Amino acid sequence: MNRRTLLPLLAAPFLPRLALAQSGWPARPIRIIVPFAPGSFTDASARLVGQELTEQLGQQVVVENRGGAGGTLGATAAARSAPDGLTLLLTDNSLAMSVGLYPALPYDPLVDLVQVSRIADSPSILLVKPSLGARTVAEVVAMARARPGELSFGSGGQGSSAHLAMELLLNVTGTRMLHVPYRGVAAAIAEVIGGRVDMAIASLASGVAHVRQGTLLGLGVSGERRAAALPEVPTFIEAGVPRYDMSYWWGIAAPKGTPTEIVARLNAEIATALRKPRLVEAFAAAGATPVHSTPEQMQAHLAREVPLWKDVITRANVRPE
Repeated sequence: MNRRTLLPLLAAPFLPRLALAQSGWPARPIRIIVPFAPGSFTDASARLVGQELTEQLGQQVVVENRGGAGGTLGATAAARSAPDGLTLLLTDNSLAMSVGLYPALPYDPLVDLVQVSRIADSPSILLVKPSLGARTVAEVVAMARARPGELSFGSGGQGSSAHLAMELLLNVTGTRMLHVPYRGVAAAIAEVIGGRVDMAIASLASGVAHVRQGTLLGLGVSGERRAAALPEVPTFIEAGVPRYDMSYWWGIAAPKGTPTEIVARLNAEIATALRKPRLVEAFAAAGATPVHSTPEQMQAHLAREVPLWKDVITRANVRPE
């Protein structure tokens, strides 16, 4: 091998870093769009990750809440943003659910967004107002069967992840309830606490504090093992509903066309942030587990989720507002 052949090979590993240096990325503040109202774990996780990235990159990372239409308004804004690595989307299961909900969706999450990394997972939890009188999942199911359509559940909006999570539970238990949509899951949980609706399903990250405070009862969590954050709450398997296994996930994406070297740098910086003790502790306190993935793994995960939620949406005949 001569010198002319050897030099490009030696330089190859440094080309992405050189390209970033030449482009000056990030030359301006980075915006993370959260497609939901403040108060949810999606919002909190964006601020936690944003704080770490601000310190690591030496550039301000700001969070912008753009709620509405089950997360699609914010996702649309992100997909239509310039692919310069300065606009990111931090979202959850709703990204996969939107495909089945909106036939005329203005973006395709599998095509118009570049997946950067998964950042967290959390079990779902059934949250019930104490005054309902139910102390187990079995008792809730028995009540729903005895009074079809009378019990109510709140969600973060028609077609939101909290809505479809409950529709999946109703489907596997053969029950019916009244759906009451709100502007964000935090508002729905507040209504359960206030006693105006009977229950809600949310991520453990969104409900753990209320169960610890005793303002809500946690009757079941998804997954094969009990959640470390609430070890007293049985799994749905233990509660007699083994077919219910809906878990929440969160991830970061960027507009299609974002340079691969920027995606790779973001992925590496996110991995570093997710290892920070203060972030790990904050996630754990909220009932979430940091999860890093490659862009390819996140893309494959999203591709698996899309048909699963299409089926739930079709069976429940869910129509967006």
